[in-house]
Formats: sequence, structure tokens, C-alpha cells
Amino acid sequence: MAPKAKPAAPNPAPKQEKKEFVHPSAKHARKQAIKDAFAIQPISAFYFFLAANAVAALFSPIQDCDETFNYWEPTHYLSHGYGLQTWEYAPEFSIRSWFYIAIHAVVANIRRLLPHSNKVAEFYFLRYAFAVGCAFCQTLMWRSICLALSPRVGIFFIIATIFSPGNFHASTAYLPSSFAMYMSCLGTAAFMNWRGGIKTSMGIFWFAVGGVLGWPFAAALCAPFVAEEIFFAVVSDQDRMFESALRVFRGVMAGVLLVGLDASINTFFYRRFELVSWNIIKYNIFSETGGPDLYGTEPWTFYFKNLLLNFNIWFILALVSLPLFLLQKLFMRSAGETFQSGLRTFVFLTPFYMWLAIFTLQPHKEERFMYPVYPFLALNAALAFHSFLTFFGNASPRSLIGKIPAKLKLAVVSLGLIVSAVVGLARIGGMYTAYHAPLSIYDPLFEVGGRGDTVCFGKDWYRFPTSYFLPKDMHAKFVRSEFRGLLPGEFSEAKTGFGFFGGTWLPTIGLNNRNEEDMGKYVDLKTCVFLVDTQFPERGDEELPPNEPDYAKNVDRWEEVKCVPFLDAERTPFLARALWVPDWEVIPETLRRKWGRHCLLRQKK
Repeated sequence: MAPKAKPAAPNPAPKQEKKEFVHPSAKHARKQAIKDAFAIQPISAFYFFLAANAVAALFSPIQDCDETFNYWEPTHYLSHGYGLQTWEYAPEFSIRSWFYIAIHAVVANIRRLLPHSNKVAEFYFLRYAFAVGCAFCQTLMWRSICLALSPRVGIFFIIATIFSPGNFHASTAYLPSSFAMYMSCLGTAAFMNWRGGIKTSMGIFWFAVGGVLGWPFAAALCAPFVAEEIFFAVVSDQDRMFESALRVFRGVMAGVLLVGLDASINTFFYRRFELVSWNIIKYNIFSETGGPDLYGTEPWTFYFKNLLLNFNIWFILALVSLPLFLLQKLFMRSAGETFQSGLRTFVFLTPFYMWLAIFTLQPHKEERFMYPVYPFLALNAALAFHSFLTFFGNASPRSLIGKIPAKLKLAVVSLGLIVSAVVGLARIGGMYTAYHAPLSIYDPLFEVGGRGDTVCFGKDWYRFPTSYFLPKDMHAKFVRSEFRGLLPGEFSEAKTGFGFFGGTWLPTIGLNNRNEEDMGKYVDLKTCVFLVDTQFPERGDEELPPNEPDYAKNVDRWEEVKCVPFLDAERTPFLARALWVPDWEVIPETLRRKWGRHCLLRQKK
């Protein structure tokens, strides 16, 4: 009898690999969580923004004389006791906030407590403060984009921002529209990020800060977010509706308290009760004297051309972001996506279109009016690029796009980003090399100038950077040119018997809101110790207007102290004006930049 076969031994159960427990508070666990949520460390994002903004602080020219006369000069008055005054600061008009100016004067004066202080150092100290503050606000918005949308959209937001000439202009400009841009970042960050609770109150407050202290119209950018809050409240139960109403009420009340604080501080400076935000709205919308249209109007294409120059491909992506989003929802709906998330994305896209439409319809247009919407432009562009990559990368293998090798797709996308960055940097470089002269010619004054000397401006009055570039007690004056509008006057320097900052409330002479010339603003050329003028040698023997001679040619009366190249925009081709073009012999004449000279001259005794 054959022995019984032993039953086969059962297969041993597969050994399960023991997963190592990682405590969530461990350092490497936190790093991985940050990487999953943001793709890069938040501090790295801050450094990217800060680097771009610091370059702007150091090299960006002052693009708008409104920045000089309406913001730098009043700040100089509070800090140093004298400065140029525009009609907007006359007590009878009072459409500029001294609260906004006073905050910046305090920051600038911190530099006076540090070693080797002078007025130029104060100027750049305040600009660096703008760079840091702007980078902080941009980082918070980037963080909320990563949490509310995706880390990839956040990365594109960084790229669209730091390589754009628009950010180069706006990030460190001393303008309410730039300040409103900072607050738009903070307000949007609060509205977007629902982690830890809905932050409607905080979002409304930040937009109110931008509107009250900065530019009142910028507060309208929060409208889509408030509409979202109201919509979800209406479709919710009674308890959630009450919570929503409470959040909105708290935000509005915070804004009202801010208006009260602003009015109190402006009442101190103007010596009369003033709601400056209302005065600005009244002047721009209900003015009977022509309002801002007195200073020029532009065609409807102005902002489209300007934004294309300042954001290149990113502006085009921002324009098509909403159609791309709708197409993606119709044909590429992802699993697990809710109606709420789709509606929220639609809300995020709305402010850019709303702002662009409103200001395109206004006759008076200026580049700075777009500053508050720059973060939304970058957000829309980042979302559009994300949608494009989703379609480009997930196309059906049977389609033409699906047959393109992955490496070739990557190369095309990378090349597009590189070209966009190079074009942006070329415009930044072109702006600096073309127009940096007005910030570069005044340093000899600290050696050759004396207390009480005057620096005069004729046709270059709007290129005066600020009294911060003049030594102590040296004043800017105007000689008559062909300009026939209203030039700034001077803040009263009366002190005894008039209390603090008497120039902010004492009655003014020769200021009006009709842009009418006042002959009292001019001095005799003989009284000018120094004169700033731009010379264009390549224009040859072109006949000059009688009030705008070539002063530098009159060597018997004027000697050159310092001259710096300055672009002759009138004779330079468009491409060479728009981008940096090297001055090489091999460059065709039709692409070369034509140059003038921005000069500081001294009158011979």
C-alpha cells in the first residue's frame, strides 16, 4: 500500500511591507505637505516676487508726472518742510488723501534714523519698502491660488508676474493705483482661501483699504466675490444665510470705520471736514468743469495695446481665459468636480473682464488705471495656460495633437515661455536704458550746488523726478515753455502762528481745476542757477519753438554739469521704442534707437 501523499503546504500569505509611521509634525512630513500643496516653498515664492520688485525699485523710471507732483512732493513737504503743490491738494478741492501721504512719510523718515542718510536714500528706501510690501501681498495671493485652484496655476501666476514689464512699472510706483493693487492681492487671497472658514469680512476690508486710502474705484473689484457670497447665501438654509449676512455686515462696518479714520486725519490737515474718497468720485464722474477729460482722451484700443506691450502672451491668454474655461467645462469635465468649484473659478475670472470693460469705455485713459487689475490679469492668464496644457497634454491619441511626441510638446511649451520672458525682459531693459536719465543727472548737485539755489525746468517740467533728488533747501522752479496748462505751485512754508504743516490748509493762489495756465508759476530765467533741458542733436537744424530753445548750445551762458543719453522717441522706430535693441552697427537703421541728451546745466556768472 502506497504511502499517502502529504497535502501540499498552503502558499504563505504575501508579506505585507510594514509602512513606517511618519508623525505629521515631523520636519520632513511638513516639507512634503508643503510641496504637495504649493509645488515650491512659500518663502521661495516670496523671494521670486521680491527679486523682481527690487529690480523695479532700483531701475524703474518714474513714468507719470502725477506720481512726482501728487505723491512724492507732498511727502517731501511733510518730511522736509517744502515741496511742489498741485491743485488737488488745495483746501478748496481736497481730492487727495493726506492719510495716504502721511503713512509713506513715516516710512521714508525711518531712513533718516539710519547711518549715511540723505534725501536720495530716503527715496530709494521707500521704494524698497514698496518692493517688500508688494512681494508679501503677491505671495499671499499666490498661496490662495495654490490652495483654491492648483499648485501649477500658482507657478504660472509667478511666471506671468515677475517677467512682465507691467509688474516692473506698478510694483514700486508711488501711486494709489499701485497701493490698490497690493490690497487687491490681499482681498483676493482672503476671498479665495476658504480653509479655516470663509473670510468675506476680511476680503471686503482689504478692498476697502485699497479704495479708501488708495483709489476709490478699485473697491469695485470685490463685487464679484460679494455677489458669490450672496448667491450661496440665497441657495442655503436660514442659518447659513444669517452667517453670510453677518460676514458682509462686518466687512462693510470695517470699511465705514476706515472712512471715518481717513476723514479724521484729513480734517486735521485740511482744517475742514473732508471725505476725500467722495471728492475723488465727484470730480471724476460729476464734475462740471470737464473732469479728467481735460488731460486728454484716448481711443478704445489704448488699453489693449498697452497691456499687450506690458504682458505680451499673458495678456492674450487672459483675454481667452473665460472661453477656454467654458470649453473645458463643456468637453473635458473632470471626475469629482462640483458645481460650486466651477462657479468659484468663474468668479475668479470675472474681475479682469469687468475692470477692462469699464475703463475701456472711459474717454480718459492712463496706464496706471490698469494697475489694480494686474494680479487678476496674471491669474486669468495662469488659468488659461493651465487649461491649454490640460488639453494639449490629454488629447486623444487618435487626434493630430495626440500624435505629437511628449518631448516635442514640452519643447514647444518651454520655448513659448522663454520667448515671453525674453520679450518682457527686453521691454524692461528698453525702458530703463531709454528713460533712466531723469533719475541719474542730479548727483553732482550735492557737490556743486549751494543752499538756496534753484533748479529750473522748461519743456522738461514733467520729467522732474522729485525734490528728493535735490540737496537740502534747493528748490525746483519753472520757466515758461510752450506748455499752456496749469503747473504746480508750492506749499506754503509759513510756520510761526500756523501750527504744524500750515501749507496743507492755508489758502492757495493760482490753482484751479480747469487746467488753465497761471503766469505766477514762472520765474525769470536769470534767477536760475541750474537748468534741466533735453537736447536732440540728431534733429539737425529743425526749427525750435521760441520758448524752447536748445539751451545747451548757448555755451556762452550755460555750462554742462552732467548729461545722460535719453531716447528720442519721436524719431525712433516703434520696435526700438517698445523693446531694447542693441546699438550695433549690424542693426539696420530702421531698427536703431535715436538718442538725445538729458542735461543738467549751470548758468555762468
